[in-house]
Amino acid sequence: MKAWAGSLGGIEYPLLSDFWPHGEVAQRYGVLRPEGYTERAIFVIDHEGIVRYIDIHDIDDQPDNQVLFDVLTRLAATNPAVKHIPEPAPGEPLPHGGIVMYCNVWCPDCTLARQWFKSCDLTVTEVDVSKNPLAAEQVRKWNNGNLTTPTFDIDGIILTSFDKNRISEILGL
Repeated sequence: MKAWAGSLGGIEYPLLSDFWPHGEVAQRYGVLRPEGYTERAIFVIDHEGIVRYIDIHDIDDQPDNQVLFDVLTRLAATNPAVKHIPEPAPGEPLPHGGIVMYCNVWCPDCTLARQWFKSCDLTVTEVDVSKNPLAAEQVRKWNNGNLTTPTFDIDGIILTSFDKNRISEILGL
């Protein structure tokens, strides 16, 4: 959760991660799977304890931070806990050529991909979809509306998952 909170750009809204006792909060909110892990779920609760927003995704899908920022901005006027809502970063032009990985800092598959590329001594240009709205929009186009990370553009060939065999094939490794 710390990495995800960091990807939100300095948000000062109180956050809860259902760590211990494991699953108690997730179970109460109906998002704990029988396998013992949760869906990717966001619940925004105002200062009066009222749930004002619910966003539940499959564990492999990444929620859109801008939607969350919009909800928090609406609550900021009435919620003393909200001190800072980050402004979305302006979109930089998207890179082309070579290996471009659209990712974020808290995605486990992005971390695995970084490690693999490093072990292969390959240069990768990373674009953080949580900080670049143009990148997020492009990734959604490639992934049928989902903000799926990592997504790769390897010299114009788009891969919507971290598939080492396919990447090796494309790069001739």
